[in-house]
Amino acid sequence: MHAANADAFWTLSPGHGEIRSQPLPPRDEDALLIRSHFSAVSRGTESLVFQGKVPESEYTRMRAPFQEGDFPGPVKYGYANVGVVEAGPAAWRGRDVFCLYPHQTRYVVPIEAVVPLPDDLPAARAILGANMETAINALWDAAPRIGDRITVIGAGVVGGLVAWLCRQIAGVRVQLLDIDADKAELAAALGVAFRHPHDAEGAQDVIIHASGSPAGLRSALPLAGYEAEIIELSWFGQDDVTLPLGEAFHSQRLTLRASQVGGVSPARRARRSHSQRLQLALSLLRDARLDALIDGESDFADLPTTLARLSTAHRPGLCHRIRYP
Repeated sequence: MHAANADAFWTLSPGHGEIRSQPLPPRDEDALLIRSHFSAVSRGTESLVFQGKVPESEYTRMRAPFQEGDFPGPVKYGYANVGVVEAGPAAWRGRDVFCLYPHQTRYVVPIEAVVPLPDDLPAARAILGANMETAINALWDAAPRIGDRITVIGAGVVGGLVAWLCRQIAGVRVQLLDIDADKAELAAALGVAFRHPHDAEGAQDVIIHASGSPAGLRSALPLAGYEAEIIELSWFGQDDVTLPLGEAFHSQRLTLRASQVGGVSPARRARRSHSQRLQLALSLLRDARLDALIDGESDFADLPTTLARLSTAHRPGLCHRIRYP
């Protein structure tokens, strides 16, 4: 069976994209035809892709699961899509699913590439699935303990999710830091304390950095307690990052460690697959308070101008949702 054409967003060159029509492949018996409800723009990684800032050394490692084309472009890139199964085995038809697929109106994928949404998870919120996966992996890497003092730097989508997960650990004190005072409203919605970095409490047990700014990472060092661990979630692309490692880094015996969602954390790799991690992520999104992490929505047809605007914003916002006809 062969499906009709679909429309997809492509980055053609740094800062420029367009909607292109392309034929869909024939659907095998063990594949699904999915019509998109929503997708989401990654303000960090996807902005770097749109701006052509993926380092050449990372061209292979940065490929998305269903990417077409190559960096720096033309390339079809993205990894947060929620849609409904239009064709496939009877047990799947009509079900809402999450898939790590780029921005496209309809697509064909193997059954194993999708995860069904929990019955009580709205499709409009499920687009946060990839961000929640990142937050889960960060906590598996950081391994926070009961009663820890935890700082999350960067009140974006991932930082907000990390802070929200941490606050549910018994006895933990969480502070969410950002230079944008308007993010205090988000922190209040998530039930966590908000502070400007200059007013933050020090002597922290765990610091998780997710601001995407070198200045944010530098601010983590003086806040860390003796032998504390700093988990780095931001990806800087081609930008250089300088750190004052001649100050307290050595005397405090600090650890700076990367966390990256492409590989399941070593702490759980032997017992959790990528699919199981995504199932967990979707199950954790059922709390309506997490709607506060979505601050904008626009039509798929407007995506070329929307992504150009989002990728050059002075202060990145939260999750921007793309709706499909």
